[in-house]
Amino acid sequence: MKLEGILPFARTLLQKAVKPGDIVVDATLGNGHDTLFLAKLVGQHGHVFGYDIQAEAITSTEKKLLEQDLAERVTLFHKGHEEILSSVPASMHGKVTGAIFNLGYLPGGDKSIVTQANTTIAAIEQLIEILAPEGIIVLVIYHGHEEGAVERDKVVPFVQQLDQKRVHVLQYQFINQENNPPFIVAIEKR
Repeated sequence: MKLEGILPFARTLLQKAVKPGDIVVDATLGNGHDTLFLAKLVGQHGHVFGYDIQAEAITSTEKKLLEQDLAERVTLFHKGHEEILSSVPASMHGKVTGAIFNLGYLPGGDKSIVTQANTTIAAIEQLIEILAPEGIIVLVIYHGHEEGAVERDKVVPFVQQLDQKRVHVLQYQFINQENNPPFIVAIEKR
């Protein structure tokens, strides 16, 4: 047996929760890799809602989706993930089965533009409200830079105090690696 790396494990968690026809959220588009993965998972009748504050992330994601002929399965928002509740249609609340965050900065982008704990926590709270039972939120926490450590130190205590009667919270990380490797926090709605 081989332990799964962080990003493959994040995808494994999503594959277990998301089925064709489902509604999902990519809370941090980045370069579009997760959005593309989710668009394939939800199939022709599902839908992905994607968020990013950087135009560069929107453009990169659109390009990947168009190349794969998957753009019709995705709605992209050039705004922060703290606006999930107001932008996912009310008719879909309670039906979201999966969400992913890659916290930190846009790979290859401006490293001074980073996710912030207050908006991440707001988005987590909103997602818990609109998740279906057994729906999952996957947070990939990159804390090897100063702002990432600040965000980690606020997000982890927040998720640790979530009511276990409402959600299960898992942390998955390698503990003997150098340079603060990323880790996963997964939140499953009960």
